[in-house]
Amino acid sequence: MNELNGYDFEDLEVGMCATFSKTITEADIVLFAGASGDNNAIHINEEFAKTTLFGGRIAHGFLTASTISAAIANRLPGPGTIYLSQSMTFLGAVRPGDTVHAEVKVRELIAVRHRVILRTTCRVSDTIVVEGEATVKATSSARRAALAA
Repeated sequence: MNELNGYDFEDLEVGMCATFSKTITEADIVLFAGASGDNNAIHINEEFAKTTLFGGRIAHGFLTASTISAAIANRLPGPGTIYLSQSMTFLGAVRPGDTVHAEVKVRELIAVRHRVILRTTCRVSDTIVVEGEATVKATSSARRAALAA
């Protein structure tokens, strides 16, 4: 592990898994709209949202997906990890008050440049709402040792 308790590349194994859970609040949605500039009425206007196929407001897809980033940054590989890419498919809506459970699972380790391929999933209860794959660069104890030498 690195000094921030993140997993170094050398600590990782295919199949390792971690989760991060967060209840999406009204404040999260409003603050995300402000920070991102995404003020789509489906997220912030209940009267309009009631007329859509969702029958009410839903959280931003990227707000939901941000729980994947939290799982990567805080759990696996953890602090020091650099996000390189993310593919994802949105499969279901998340509503204010829903708890999102993000899971990241090591699918592949690429020693060159310490790349890690992660399967990424977000669930609300037993329903998958986002699935995809991330590529990240993990910290490396070998690289730190070489730089210190």
